[in-house]
Amino acid sequence: MIGDATRSEIPANAGDTLGFFSYNTRNARCGPGGAPDRPDPGPRPPVLRPIRLITLAPGHFHAALVHQDMIPGVHPRVLVYAPLDDDLLSYIQHVHQFNTRRERPTTWELDVRAGSHFLERFVREQLGNTAVITGRHRAKIDHLLHAAECGLHVLADKPWISSFDDFPKLEKVFREADLRDTICWDMMTERFEVTSLLQRELMRDPDVFGGPLVGTPDDPTLLLESTHYLKKIVAGRPLRRSAWWFDPDEAGIALTDVGTHLADLAMWLLFPDTPVDYTKDIKLLDAACWPTPLSRAQLQEVTGLPDFPATVAPKYISGDRLLYPGNGTATYTLKGAHVRLNVMWDFESETELRDTHEAIARGSKARISVRHAPQPGGGSRPELYVAANESGHHAAVLAGVKKRCVAWQRPIPGVAATDLGSQIRIDVPDRFRAGHEAHFLSVFREFMTYFHSPRQMPPWERPNLLAKYYVTTKAAQLALQKQSK
Repeated sequence: MIGDATRSEIPANAGDTLGFFSYNTRNARCGPGGAPDRPDPGPRPPVLRPIRLITLAPGHFHAALVHQDMIPGVHPRVLVYAPLDDDLLSYIQHVHQFNTRRERPTTWELDVRAGSHFLERFVREQLGNTAVITGRHRAKIDHLLHAAECGLHVLADKPWISSFDDFPKLEKVFREADLRDTICWDMMTERFEVTSLLQRELMRDPDVFGGPLVGTPDDPTLLLESTHYLKKIVAGRPLRRSAWWFDPDEAGIALTDVGTHLADLAMWLLFPDTPVDYTKDIKLLDAACWPTPLSRAQLQEVTGLPDFPATVAPKYISGDRLLYPGNGTATYTLKGAHVRLNVMWDFESETELRDTHEAIARGSKARISVRHAPQPGGGSRPELYVAANESGHHAAVLAGVKKRCVAWQRPIPGVAATDLGSQIRIDVPDRFRAGHEAHFLSVFREFMTYFHSPRQMPPWERPNLLAKYYVTTKAAQLALQKQSK
């Protein structure tokens, strides 16, 4: 078992205030004789400056998901700096869809400044205070660095870097932000999946999980696996992917993209609220990658292109197939605990309605898992399970889970533990289940907190961001070296 000294302790009442819910109370002041007087207004709240967004080179549909709803404190006019290309048009179409939908239409105004010199204009004009960066992967770190040097706050989609060669630029981004008292925030949407949040809480409960086992490469402490599909529906319509997405020299490989979420979750689950030093706490053991072959017809279906992109190097094409680098695995130790990340991409699913995610954590008392379970209407959704390591301990583990469910009734009324015999399922009411797209608004609201108070950002966030990109880029480096032999 990993030593207790390396794990953060959770307060006894932490189940009453999970990270995605908060509660405020106001006490009334009493007049003479205890009669209620008018409520004490207390100090006047500070006047918060509005967030003025700048969308920089929106090369991914995630840029538009920030605009799903109007958010108080965010100015409706958005400056957009981008090349005049299909990526920009797709972004505008997504925002237009939000503005014209029948229910809860938004009122965004886009001030588009497009052209070949968009980046020079972005640096020169500086008309907003927050840059949203979700563009092409190879150039993203340079855009991040420009924004930080301009004194802008940054909300950026993963991956910030796809090659370990860019790691020094990543460190420089934070030095520039420190000089200007700004923040750079990564869109880690998976932290807001309710089953992941509850898994994290149960893993912090010694009566349920015990402590994390050391594990082995073949039987790791934590196994994280994500399966994505190239053909899917986003914001109610078929997703049209950019040509650059299929160029490994531009987009990198899956380990550096989706793998970023998994590397982030590994630290967030195993060692919550604890800084990780990538120079001491991480040891890469193995990594590998392999392609998902795509036909011209499949590529045309998701991009609209009649042929393979001209920018894709011949080494990524085999006969009549484009070799999309969509699969990878990495094994490493994190503070002594073995972790394995598995990333897979397929063209489409015959049974799933969404991408899938699994997380299996092995503790000294129980195994806590998030797995996708089939649903009556088709497809599946993530469910949370707990299984005692020994059948004789099932009753004690069940009692611990039920105790947690009682503590969670305030933030999640109706959450319950169902005894399935060999394991326990934590049932979460449907109204607390938000999809992947909704999580972007949760990330944005979290970002707003630190925008107004940069020094309130948890001290572990920055070292752990560096650590996760160390894991993904070093794993990709090793996997590609092995592949070339």
